[in-house]
Amino acid sequence: MTRVVVETGTRWVFASALDWPGWSRRGRGEDAALETLQAYAARYRTIAERAGLDFSPKELEVVARSGAGTIVDFGAPGGPSPWDTRSWPAEEAALHVTLLRASWDAFDAGAAGAPLDNGAPLAAVAAWPGSYFVRRATWHVTDHLWEIEDRATA
Repeated sequence: MTRVVVETGTRWVFASALDWPGWSRRGRGEDAALETLQAYAARYRTIAERAGLDFSPKELEVVARSGAGTIVDFGAPGGPSPWDTRSWPAEEAALHVTLLRASWDAFDAGAAGAPLDNGAPLAAVAAWPGSYFVRRATWHVTDHLWEIEDRATA
């Protein structure tokens, strides 16, 4: 079995494989999200193989469901499931980090020479130094926080 968590928004539903981080897809309804997840198995296989892992997913089995709220409708998984809050064995954590690294490696390879919508090379964004990425990502979150605070006090 391939364990899946399903997160439901108002317009979209995300299905995410718990043992294969990054293998997450959305659809208009639970069945569509699960079908889309399954359809992307071959594409995810390249990431698993890059990590040196055998990717042979079994039948999808939903083990958790949550009402994730509006973030799902913006195109991102909504948050931790009950499975994410359990203690994380070191071997499993190391496996997930290996898959994260393989995903970044695949991203770097795919970004090489690919243009952004404005014609700029995507590799320029992919090549951001780690310290800048953290500074930029933190700014993005903080900026949204301040927008929310400004609206709350207006």
